[in-house]
Amino acid sequence: MNRPEDIVLFNQPYQTGKEQEYIQQALACGHTASAGPFTAQCENWLERHTGSHRVLLTHSCTNALEMAAVLLNIQPGDEVIMPSFTFTSTANAFVLRGATPVFVDIRADTLNIDETLIEQAITAKTRAIVPVHYAGAACEMDTIIAIAQKHNLAVVEDAAQCLGSTYKGQALGSIGHLGTYSFHASKNIQCGEGGALLINDEDLIERAEILHDKGTTRAQFRAGKIRQYSWVDLGMSAPPSELQAAFLLAQLEASQDINLRRRDHWKRYHDSLEGAEQTGMLKRPKPSPHGTHNAHIFALTFPSKQQRHEAAEHLKSHGIATAIHYEPLHLSKAGKKWGGASGALQNSKCLPQRLLRLPLWHDLPDSIPEAASRLITNLMTNH
Repeated sequence: MNRPEDIVLFNQPYQTGKEQEYIQQALACGHTASAGPFTAQCENWLERHTGSHRVLLTHSCTNALEMAAVLLNIQPGDEVIMPSFTFTSTANAFVLRGATPVFVDIRADTLNIDETLIEQAITAKTRAIVPVHYAGAACEMDTIIAIAQKHNLAVVEDAAQCLGSTYKGQALGSIGHLGTYSFHASKNIQCGEGGALLINDEDLIERAEILHDKGTTRAQFRAGKIRQYSWVDLGMSAPPSELQAAFLLAQLEASQDINLRRRDHWKRYHDSLEGAEQTGMLKRPKPSPHGTHNAHIFALTFPSKQQRHEAAEHLKSHGIATAIHYEPLHLSKAGKKWGGASGALQNSKCLPQRLLRLPLWHDLPDSIPEAASRLITNLMTNH
């Protein structure tokens, strides 16, 4: 039996070394609530590096998605198209507004929404499309944007896993009308819990700032544009504290190095498993050739659920932790109650049962990708 200290963890949140220094600075200046200098620095950093017109920090990506639903005036009876293979927050944000998530199947290669199936899911009630960039790899955004323009629909990018990823040179999250990021401890760039809303449609900025701060005009007050703020619209208590923003700034400043290191690990896995894929033992991830990914996830797809289970147990017996991923939402209890499905969703039903995620984090020992790949290859060869 492996001792706890011998286990290779599936994920290990990374700290750059500057997080405590910045938190101490926030404490020293006495501004620990929201909307302080560290929040401003994070938002400015994200605007510069994504090209988004306005970025607002939030408590979570879930919070950012909920803001997006309100900003788009989603109403009861509206329909919102999204993949079934995603986290619950993608759907919850719109269900809370009374809308129906309409689930569309995923592609077998990228595990992203199948853009060729979106148009047939559109009805007179459809208001928005929510592409989810799985594993930090881009959906086919040119096609999705063209469909949205043709049918006068909004596009909200669920880019929770995507900071540092691009599509044809554009940052993921900056292409649709709105985009969302997560800074949860499981993400490449993290502050424990946190997120961001990217407002790419300038017409939505003023209302987003009001919604972000409890439905008030406080942002205009802080900017010196008005003498007193007041309650003017729906609102949320969305901003994180300065302590979270201080932690996040240290991560953002090191984000390029963090993602480069993760890409090195991702490439080691990918190269080591080339032979196994060529012999039909498994399938490696296949990101879109139209973008760059941030190596958020390295996930293999096995021929069967049983083989996936055997691979996970085999790695576990050698001290390497793994993880599976989402239950397809259209098959979940809540998904059946509040959602609808477009088509048979065969890939969404079958592929997650055969998917296995391997350890991938900044300080993962360089030897692990090759070791895990060798264990999997030997197991499948002798299957």
